[in-house]
Amino acid sequence: MEILKTHNLTKTYGKNENEVIAVNDINLTIKKGEFVAITGKSGSGKSTLLHILGGVDEPTSGEVIIDGINLQKLKDDKLTTFRRTNIGLIYQFYNLIPVLNVKENIILPISLEGIKVDEAYFEEIIKTLDLKKRLNHLPNEISGGQQQRVAIGRAIINRPKIILADEPTGNLDSKNSKKIINMLRYYNKSYGQTIVMITHDDTIAKLADRVITFKDGKIIKDEKIC
Repeated sequence: MEILKTHNLTKTYGKNENEVIAVNDINLTIKKGEFVAITGKSGSGKSTLLHILGGVDEPTSGEVIIDGINLQKLKDDKLTTFRRTNIGLIYQFYNLIPVLNVKENIILPISLEGIKVDEAYFEEIIKTLDLKKRLNHLPNEISGGQQQRVAIGRAIINRPKIILADEPTGNLDSKNSKKIINMLRYYNKSYGQTIVMITHDDTIAKLADRVITFKDGKIIKDEKIC
């Protein structure tokens, strides 16, 4: 069953001789429960694609459909709500709120929606992410690896339909990178969580179920990893 689909997705910047095509007529289908890595050199358009898939950026043309909902047909307020409740975003530089502690950062998406915290699920998250002793710490009081784990917790707290991770290990050393990928793998396998991850690291990419290679705004390879 497909969870995400794009139709002739294109993103351009500039005009005429200054035009740059960042995403070039992409047709992509991702099934529910897949762990997909999108890789390619810097400037290939992979991060632009991810931001469009997450509703953070608008395509010049084409459509993004998540669980049957066409993002391009949603008005700004509806898109914001849909994104917050259905899409989990993980960024390379964490994007945590500096004045909120670890717990407050993790539960932020559901707090904004006025939803009661599922305490049992929250406890499971912080146990899996090894954050129980850090709940009252501010982001600047914990390590980079711990901050990325907080970002993962925030991304999964509302049980989103899909997680989009933009270079989640790009700012970490190899030891912490392995921990982060193992945690994403855990949620993918244990909960059937769909994950689309951008990475420039071929070794990390091959830990996914499927690797899509991007070049000059186009998909040049799409392969299953056995």
